[in-house]
Amino acid sequence: MKPEIEAVVRLQSLDDRAAILQKDIDALPRHVAEIERKLEAHKRRLDADRAALAVNQKTRKSLEDDSKMQEQKITKLKDQMLQAKNNEQYRAFEKEIAFCESEIRKSEDRILQLMGEAEPLDKNVKTAQTALSIEQKSVEAEQENATKQTAEDKAALSTILAERQILTASIPAPVLAQYTRARKRWHNSGVADATSRRCSACNIGLRPQFYQDLKNGEKVISCESCGRILYYNPPVDLEHELHQKV
Repeated sequence: MKPEIEAVVRLQSLDDRAAILQKDIDALPRHVAEIERKLEAHKRRLDADRAALAVNQKTRKSLEDDSKMQEQKITKLKDQMLQAKNNEQYRAFEKEIAFCESEIRKSEDRILQLMGEAEPLDKNVKTAQTALSIEQKSVEAEQENATKQTAEDKAALSTILAERQILTASIPAPVLAQYTRARKRWHNSGVADATSRRCSACNIGLRPQFYQDLKNGEKVISCESCGRILYYNPPVDLEHELHQKV
């Protein structure tokens, strides 16, 4: 295999690794943003349940206070009723007492209703608080891991790009240009294995003489269909290699 072909195959490997690293670097912030968004949504839901529970409790307290006031009023009215001078005054006191008792019953009914509504709210708040605490720790761990992973990926990418710069300097300009064109056209794929007499990328078969030229490895050959630089990489016969060394 010609040195420049080996170089572009190596370059493709570097570009593949760089693309994976860049994809991971780009994806991590989106992943972290998504789990943070979910956490914030759960916080808002918990805040809404807490607010609803607080309103419920405040309303119940107000109704309980109203009931106590009505009871105190009834006690006073009963005392005053003893001083009634005629039936008309007596009946007026009875009517007012009945109204107060009716208000108390209404308050009690509403309190019971609010207690029924508060039970699932209270349960939701307690469950959500526990879940949110666990989720908060998980998100913090994810954020820490993402920061660490991004730093590692950026360092690895920087190393690859530095190695790539050195490697491209050793590749003849026409070969590098052909690789660059194919890579741009085919989304990061600039070379293809044609050992099996077909371009492994576009699956187009090679003409016999074209394939023979590829095997000879005396010149850089590009796929007649997709334009990728082709390389010939037959499997190594280990037994033959050992005999050759003996």
